[in-house]
Amino acid sequence: MNTECSQSAFEFQALGPRQVAADFEGGTLTSDAGGLLLPEVEAGTGLLAKLAQCFDDYRDEDLIEHSVTDLIKQRVFALALGYEDLNDHDQLRADPLLATLVGKRDVLGAERLDPRDQGKPLAGKSTHNRLELTPARASIKSRYKKIVARQNKLAAWFVESFLRLNPQQPAEIVLDLDATDDPIHGEQSGRFFHGYYKSYCYLPLYIFCGEHLLLAKLRPANIDAAAGSVKQVSWIIEQIRARWPKVRIILRGDGGFCRDNLMSWCEENRVDYVFGLAKNNRLLQIIGRELHLAQQEYQATGQAARQFAEFEYRTKKSWSRPRRVVGKAEHLAKGSNPRFVVTSLSAERFAMRALYEELYCARGEMENRIKEQQLYLFADRTSCRTMRANQLRLWLSSAAYVLLQALRQHGLKETSLAAARCDTIRLKLLKIGAIVRVSVRRVWFSLAQSYPYQTLFQQVFANLRRWLLPAPA
Repeated sequence: MNTECSQSAFEFQALGPRQVAADFEGGTLTSDAGGLLLPEVEAGTGLLAKLAQCFDDYRDEDLIEHSVTDLIKQRVFALALGYEDLNDHDQLRADPLLATLVGKRDVLGAERLDPRDQGKPLAGKSTHNRLELTPARASIKSRYKKIVARQNKLAAWFVESFLRLNPQQPAEIVLDLDATDDPIHGEQSGRFFHGYYKSYCYLPLYIFCGEHLLLAKLRPANIDAAAGSVKQVSWIIEQIRARWPKVRIILRGDGGFCRDNLMSWCEENRVDYVFGLAKNNRLLQIIGRELHLAQQEYQATGQAARQFAEFEYRTKKSWSRPRRVVGKAEHLAKGSNPRFVVTSLSAERFAMRALYEELYCARGEMENRIKEQQLYLFADRTSCRTMRANQLRLWLSSAAYVLLQALRQHGLKETSLAAARCDTIRLKLLKIGAIVRVSVRRVWFSLAQSYPYQTLFQQVFANLRRWLLPAPA
């Protein structure tokens, strides 16, 4: 039986004596007009133009309508605006707002060469697909996929962007390391079951400096959490010290990174560290007195009690030397809760309590940044067959994070959204309804008069116009 699948008008619940109706005949509109702020960030930083330089394009220049820079901007801006799938671009390719953000002069697609593409100024999913699926050895002789991602350059782009967004050398920085799960549900290469996470997943390695993302490395899940960390840390610190030769660096991570090779590398390369240390019977025996005192204090007060101890410690086999360990002897309502950290920092620089409570425990903020990227910038959309393609997806998601972090750091400075998450920035600042008018001389966006954060938008726009980095070399 045939059914009518389209409807021109919709009648909703009445508003007193008034009917409430809607249709899709409002003209050319957008719900993403706040995205106009994103090219302002790009204009001041050249971040995405630099990212596009990490690809080799072997396509015939005479046949190209969408440059690599256009493709990168379209994909990253779309992720920032909340469009997570490659399939979304088959609808987004007709969006004049996104075409404006990308920098397409023909924002309505009226001048496209193929009649089938007219009215669609942007690239569809098939063209974007070539970014992900081009093999590393593709060349000008390849038939279809000719846009080669240079992985070393892409990895280095994140550190270069961090240094560019922070031109002043600080006295000290803390680099946080963490591994997390990226669940996968198909037969992707690199698919393994992880006993701790109880799922088939990847195990990406992240490195942050505060809110700044320096590394997002996709890895299979059948490895140690710290695998490859010495290699990744060494080249990142080499890049940082080339720009900031006098900066002091502290490496911070949980017990998964308490490995002798990483600590030894730090000790040999003037890098301090503080890592979690898994408890064992020897360690519990050493802080036995403090555990007893904490228990007595809890029983006397009914409040959580903490005692600290520090000592030199060396494992029987795995460590090459003794190291400073700080133990936290804590007693809670649920019972004893001992914790340990190992560090190269002296007691003069960090006393026991400050080392644990102020320095080590601050690493929890990095976990929020990872969740922010995975939940709101779709870093977990790793459904391609190959790890190479999924790594590129992770990098594009990470690039969207870097772009929004630049907006947060400089555009949202001294505003109510200065510390907002990416999803809050998207909801309150980027998702604005507007009418789109296109003429020979102007592309005009009439933003919704009822938009509740107009003062905020004006302040962010003014901040971005005042903040201009030197033009990228």
